[in-house]
Amino acid sequence: MKLSFLLSIAIGIGIVVATAVVWGVLNSMEVFATVQDLIEQMGAMEQFGGMLEYVEFSRVISVATVIAIVDVVLLTALCTLGAFIYNLVAAMVGGLHLTLTDE
Repeated sequence: MKLSFLLSIAIGIGIVVATAVVWGVLNSMEVFATVQDLIEQMGAMEQFGGMLEYVEFSRVISVATVIAIVDVVLLTALCTLGAFIYNLVAAMVGGLHLTLTDE
């Protein structure tokens, strides 16, 4: 459980950092502004509204943080359950016994 918790924390941090990097790259390439201009040119502003409001950095990082927290909880629980089931099956089946000798 401890190891799966630490690994899922690392994955959660990776999710948040990767999201920030991808958002920064897309923002520097002006992808969001181009999509906003396209929506305005099509005359669909009343349907889509201000798209840039939904892809602000703070909102994107907040969603990534929530996803990372859910990931930490689920991954820790699933890995712990998987290790428990593995230990039960290995105890019932007996597993492999390997003896190494120095010759």
